[in-house]
Amino acid sequence: MIAGTPAQHRSRVTWWCLLLVACWTPVRAAHAQTSILLRDVTDATGIRFQHTDGSSGKYYIVEYVSAGLALFDFDADGLIDIYFLNGAPLQGTHLDYTPRNALYRNEGNWRFTDVTQQAGVGDPGHGLGVTVADYDNDGYLDLYLNNFGPNVLYRNNGDGTFSDVSAKAGVTNGNRVGAGTCCLDADGDGDLDLYVANYIKFSYDRHVSTTYRRAMVYQSPLEYEPDPDTFYINNGDGTFADRSLESGIGLHAGAGMGTVCGDYDSDGDTDVFVGNDEMPNFLFASAGDGTFEEVGLTAGTAFDMIGNVQGTMGVDCGDYNNDGWLDFFLTAYQDEAPALYLNSGLGYFTDVTHVTGVGVAATPLVNWGTGFVDFDLDGYRDIFMACGHMEDNIKLANDAWEYANPNILLRNTGAGTFLDVSATSGDGMAVKLSSRGAGFDDLDNDGDIDVVILNSRTSSTILRNDCATRPHWLQVRLIGTASNRDGVGARVTVAAGGFLQVDEVHSGRGYQGHFGMRLHFGLGSRDHVDRVVVQWVGGDTTVLEHVAVDQLITITQHETSATISRK
Repeated sequence: MIAGTPAQHRSRVTWWCLLLVACWTPVRAAHAQTSILLRDVTDATGIRFQHTDGSSGKYYIVEYVSAGLALFDFDADGLIDIYFLNGAPLQGTHLDYTPRNALYRNEGNWRFTDVTQQAGVGDPGHGLGVTVADYDNDGYLDLYLNNFGPNVLYRNNGDGTFSDVSAKAGVTNGNRVGAGTCCLDADGDGDLDLYVANYIKFSYDRHVSTTYRRAMVYQSPLEYEPDPDTFYINNGDGTFADRSLESGIGLHAGAGMGTVCGDYDSDGDTDVFVGNDEMPNFLFASAGDGTFEEVGLTAGTAFDMIGNVQGTMGVDCGDYNNDGWLDFFLTAYQDEAPALYLNSGLGYFTDVTHVTGVGVAATPLVNWGTGFVDFDLDGYRDIFMACGHMEDNIKLANDAWEYANPNILLRNTGAGTFLDVSATSGDGMAVKLSSRGAGFDDLDNDGDIDVVILNSRTSSTILRNDCATRPHWLQVRLIGTASNRDGVGARVTVAAGGFLQVDEVHSGRGYQGHFGMRLHFGLGSRDHVDRVVVQWVGGDTTVLEHVAVDQLITITQHETSATISRK
């Protein structure tokens, strides 16, 4: 939807908000220098995925929300693979082929092979959100797809193939408009439960046609009734039970988009954050028994600093200032600054968007995929934002607006502020497309984090991190025994030379996607890790002393040593 339409649904920025931005934003270099170097290596990877949003020319609202992506090691060979969601032809669209999701196996050395057909995961549905988790604790990661239409659960057979067990598992979720989705152990029984965000109640007969000036445009979600989210409890036998109302989740309705789970109050239970489009965001505080209380308003994350709702798109959580508490970052619509919420550690958050400088570069653009990622390995988490407008005819409405935009990279200075280093961080940041989902992981196992971007209506982008310096790092993979198999929800603390970092294992994050199950810690010049502490869901703690740097270690619950997976 275009800001400035008669309904005024998207433009929430007032003159006094703009004044605050001008007055509170720190002075920054227009083109700050950085050691981060992201190279566009798409052509060499063999990835030929082409996204479609099912466009019919009628501007159905379900078009522009497609889609997220997932990064995960589906075949357990130690290399991170890529799963792209795709749209489907919507009513009025006729194609001579069937668009499908695509799975690319990482062969090493920056080569990927399309194994979609062999793996059996080429769902032809209108894909919106995806998460990855080992729901049956068999040691292989499974896929859950949140579609416009019936959802799909692919069980990983462990032999390079998947089976569609959606109906048997009871998680098809009806004929709804999907969004972000996550897995978490909400009741502490060792099995992962499933959170499914729903966007709005839409069907073709409910379509609202909207024009602005000379252009047909997408509708605001406020034109439709919001849809409560769905919460499934894992029965432990391969099936799930819908506990949306009993858990408290289904008592609240919002236009859900990005979701992430994390223990924001450090009480040992995994909470759920849901970014709602043009509606107050949800923060569901877990009681640890499968029930939740929605506390977004009292926690300070429902609205921005001046009480406005935002067109929240993607969300992530991470400890950006290394104080031991998980903070939240949210991307938003054009002319709405993305929001950075600082966790006070006292149960509430402070909107520090403007004092940290994260809103300057992003406010003029529509922002989607995002992640807290330490690209330069200095121990402080930077912020990446995937950008792009929704309407390909946007210039008919306003000559100053563009459908294709460059993405944004903000470097964390370590002093509580961020610098826009997009223009000086390599040719990968010069790519201009209309991006949606973004994923971040170490695709070549060299210790730094690379980027995969799903672009609407075109090919994807693969960025290799060629960090100009070679700081030290540590990556941690967890294997639960009493806890869930991949330690989802576990908190890891790394202490090195008096410098502390914390992170948690997530299933689902960013813009309706999934990435980062192997935790990554940049160490800068610190050449030795004093201690690694793992706090598992359920209360167990594992402590490792004197860990060498520049390696991936695998920590198994109830063991006191780590397996070195690679140097």
